[in-house]
Amino acid sequence: MTSTVATALSEPGSEKNVLRTVDLRGPAGRLEALLNEGASDAQFAGLVCHPHPKGGGSMHNKVVYHAMKVLNAPAWNLRWPVLRFNFRGTGTSEGQHDGHAEWGDVVAAIHWLHAEYRVPIVLAGFSFGAAMAIAAANAISTAEPTDAPDLRALALLGLPMHGFKRSYEYPLLSTCNLPKLFLSGDQDQFATKIQLEQAFDSAAAPKNLVLIPEADHFFTGHLESMQVALAAWLKGQTR
Repeated sequence: MTSTVATALSEPGSEKNVLRTVDLRGPAGRLEALLNEGASDAQFAGLVCHPHPKGGGSMHNKVVYHAMKVLNAPAWNLRWPVLRFNFRGTGTSEGQHDGHAEWGDVVAAIHWLHAEYRVPIVLAGFSFGAAMAIAAANAISTAEPTDAPDLRALALLGLPMHGFKRSYEYPLLSTCNLPKLFLSGDQDQFATKIQLEQAFDSAAAPKNLVLIPEADHFFTGHLESMQVALAAWLKGQTR
């Protein structure tokens, strides 16, 4: 896995936060990525995975961006380095969209963060990114322990139960012992409240379920509420 650092850019609204371009080496080839650098003494690093490319999802998605800000921006008092990347076949990332194998892209990103920072990692995903994050967390937990990344928590935003002509099931949640946040709108178009509660009930502890009232899958008009809930949970996991 290699990284290429381009000219540092300023993140909108924050002169002090440095944005770096990064090339990851994934199973299907080079993956386009962005790293929001954090505080020099950050004790954690974050990875945020984007929604379905067939629906226009990319690392620039607004939910992904607002989740990244919670982990990275000084206003939220975490200030971690946070990596976002485009799945295979999205943006300038190499390879072709598969719909299942993208968890391997997430694993590659986790390993890059581990090599770069050597701190515990919080993994977050929105929609399709959440589904791939679950599979990646399982792969990391069952891998050989030699120099394995230290995953500490899993934030699942808008976890889908159906969409793009397929249904999603998550049997791996029953054996995932990481602290888990299920954070969705109670009007999510891709998962009913009952379906989300069933997925939550099937998951191993520790776990939290937060449903934002009147919010849809994209937290339209409720992005700040999503951020507040995510920040509160993260601070509880990383004290």
